[in-house]
Amino acid sequence: MCIHLYKKYPGCGHRRRVGFETCHFDFECGDRGITEYEVLGTDECRRCAEIERQNKSRLEEGEEGQKAMGMGTMFRRTMSTTASLRSLSINNINPHVKEAKYAVRGELAVRSEEYRAKLAKGDTNLPFDTVVSANIGNPQQLDQRPITFFRQVLSLLEHPPLLEHEDVLLNQLGYKKDVLERARWLLKQVGSVGAYSASPGAVGIKERVAEFIERRDGYPADPNDIYLTGGASAGVNTLLHIICAGPKTGVLVPIPQYPLYTASLSVLNAQCVPYYLDESKNWGTDLEAIKGAHKKAVSEGIDVRSIVIINPGNPTGASLSVEDIKAVLDFAAQEKLVVIADEVYQTNVFIGEFHSFKGVLRDMQKSEPEKYKNVELSSLHSISKGMVGECGHRGGYFELIGFDPEVVEQIYKFISITLCAPVIGQCLVELMVNPPKEGEPSYELYKKEYDGIFAGLQQRATALYEAFKEMEGVHCESPQGSMYLFPTIHIPAKAIEAAKQEKRSADEFYAFRLLDATGICIVPGSGFGQKENTLHFRTTFLAPGTEWVAKSRTIAVRLISMALTGYYRTMTRPRTHRPLSMLKYDPVDMRLTTLRDVDEQL
Repeated sequence: MCIHLYKKYPGCGHRRRVGFETCHFDFECGDRGITEYEVLGTDECRRCAEIERQNKSRLEEGEEGQKAMGMGTMFRRTMSTTASLRSLSINNINPHVKEAKYAVRGELAVRSEEYRAKLAKGDTNLPFDTVVSANIGNPQQLDQRPITFFRQVLSLLEHPPLLEHEDVLLNQLGYKKDVLERARWLLKQVGSVGAYSASPGAVGIKERVAEFIERRDGYPADPNDIYLTGGASAGVNTLLHIICAGPKTGVLVPIPQYPLYTASLSVLNAQCVPYYLDESKNWGTDLEAIKGAHKKAVSEGIDVRSIVIINPGNPTGASLSVEDIKAVLDFAAQEKLVVIADEVYQTNVFIGEFHSFKGVLRDMQKSEPEKYKNVELSSLHSISKGMVGECGHRGGYFELIGFDPEVVEQIYKFISITLCAPVIGQCLVELMVNPPKEGEPSYELYKKEYDGIFAGLQQRATALYEAFKEMEGVHCESPQGSMYLFPTIHIPAKAIEAAKQEKRSADEFYAFRLLDATGICIVPGSGFGQKENTLHFRTTFLAPGTEWVAKSRTIAVRLISMALTGYYRTMTRPRTHRPLSMLKYDPVDMRLTTLRDVDEQL
């Protein structure tokens, strides 16, 4: 029989053992024969204190995680009090994942989807009747129609028995003979879109990509240097995993930039070395800024190994001149930097002409072979952008130039870990690089659809640019390409103070007010990086029509003004994110017509 000697805490009833005979359990054991207690008075129960500490830590970390993942209060309602019984908690997962930020699909996007769900259920209390997702380059979500030729071929790839009914396809369903021929050729290359391909991609499709690159640049391409991927993002992920060897590895990244790069570097525990684009020169590259960023990083002990170029730019839309590309390649040769050329928007060029890094490098190697023969370049392309817009099918490629063969072996091994890119996406890559040609049955419709999509994008980009020109407090460079505009905004001082109260950046605050007032979802410039004391936002111009653009011009500033005014009136209340529908105003007599007026009134 055990004799337990305990001291008891009067407040909670928990006990602390101070002695024992035979029994070695910390708290209760099955033998309750004899138990002796002594009251501990006002001593703190360590067991209760530890439980309270753990619960407080979970709540704090949970709130931080909610903000990082953009999930608002969603998780707070579902947190379990039994979290300590699980292996994983927010405190012990990979800290580099927690540090990564991806603004494009952050809290703003989550709130916009909440509004979309309310509208779908018939909610009439919001000050808008539709949500415009101008935050992400997702063309077909915003009603860009897929290319008919592409989808007809895909339908046959997904269900090959349809090819047995050629008469029905041609005479009743509107398919053309070249659609059937292409589907049969692709099936011959891949066997089935439901089967794995070789890890670098189907050989026949890689050969078609090589032919496309040769037509584009005027120089041959080797299919063995081409790797088909699940979108360009997968290619970036592969390259950064190979390049980043440790926490002192640095990669030069343009600012502003697509947050894929900074987020990936955070996860890899590597260093982003930012270099700023020149807004005064339509967001062109500034070689001196690149050199300065590189020199500073090296002086701090960073092993700078690579430079990222996005051309045309995201979020800026800028297309680089041949001279700019030559300057970057010359610097890369001098400093032995791997050049990652993100060229997914190469068909989205409104002003000037797209110049590929591969083509310019080959020109330089032709004129000065010894100087540039060892430049390492990887260029990427994707089916997600341009007039194709097939984001959900996840297809793309990257090409390697000048890499050491032993490094190439490791790249092959890395992509083999994920087996292969989606085969249906690989087939779409083939369709993108080898569309119907003039004289073929499907060419006329393909050309009409392709040109129509391009013209629509350019029209909306111009309309949005003209709208920004008329809005006080907004300055925007003329649209050059890609799918975005990245205007500068000037926000009233008191609005900046209010943003600080919400623990948000001022441009993030602006973006939330715009969403709450108009249903238009944009991304604050802080999510892409920007120079100190400047504010921006990124918006796509993918939404169909130009009505929403007119809406942004005629009511956005006014409604934001009203929302800001209402915000200050309710700022001391517990919930500060008040939708505009909760504010009382006369829609006819809107005297607060500019952000300056708001600042003066407040």
